[in-house]
Amino acid sequence: MPETDKAATTRDLEAQDMHIVVCIKQVPDSAQIRVHPVTNTIMRQGVPTIINPYDLFSLEEALRMRDAHGGEVTVLTMGPPMAADSLRKALTYGADRGVLLTDRYFAGSDTLATSFALSAAIEKIGELYGTPDVIFAGKQTIDGDTAQVGPGIAKRLNLLQLTYVAKIGAIDPGAREITVERRAEGGTQVLKTRLPCLITMLEGSNEIRRGSMNDALRAARAEILTWSAADAGIIDLTKCGLRGSPTVVKRVFAPTARQDKAVLIGEAGDSPRDLADALIAEIFARQPVLETALIAENSLA
Repeated sequence: MPETDKAATTRDLEAQDMHIVVCIKQVPDSAQIRVHPVTNTIMRQGVPTIINPYDLFSLEEALRMRDAHGGEVTVLTMGPPMAADSLRKALTYGADRGVLLTDRYFAGSDTLATSFALSAAIEKIGELYGTPDVIFAGKQTIDGDTAQVGPGIAKRLNLLQLTYVAKIGAIDPGAREITVERRAEGGTQVLKTRLPCLITMLEGSNEIRRGSMNDALRAARAEILTWSAADAGIIDLTKCGLRGSPTVVKRVFAPTARQDKAVLIGEAGDSPRDLADALIAEIFARQPVLETALIAENSLA
């Protein structure tokens, strides 16, 4: 291909708008969750619901990516009809459309069944609105804390995945590449991968914007696309809901309140060195084995 044609092709690719899908979940407000004393199940009645806080970091990153490179942000959730409220909230932040996957066949889904249903919905979204360039998800949810759904979607859709991402770096739509900073044990990894990919964002990576008045008015009027299993193209219902969920929850319980009382260390006016010495002495008093181990380690060194 001549160089001029190559350059024109590159410009065309760069001009293409991005399609970004954000998976969110409506969860009970963890500050008000109660556990039934007899059945040991979460009491959801009367508990307000919110967008999973970790998902908001992904939503903001998706909106920034769209603002910088053009395109659309589709927000997807699976849940009961009331989950449409969370999608409408996402629209007030600036998302372009919301898709609710709701069906009685999804009741009781664990992470395996949830990732199956969401993957099917994402493929349907791709058919209707264009294949997603990036799929975002929060690192985990506050009600399940498994961090399995995002990677599960990536596996089912055969996507490259970048988990625990702390910062989005360079994005090159023409070269179909993205660079991110990923928090890892012992430091930070800088990774580059091809698009499309799935990204799960860490908490604190950004701050969700305040939606504009225009977005709020648009969200109030917007139609939330509501899909059943059949609408999403799901044929094998044995992979949905309880039938498709091998996970068994044995018991749910609230942690026992700690009885330990706060201990005052040091005195007013103590220097930082005196406070540090007092703190170390208190730690060694409570954990004498630690003091012995440290002394032995220093003697060997």
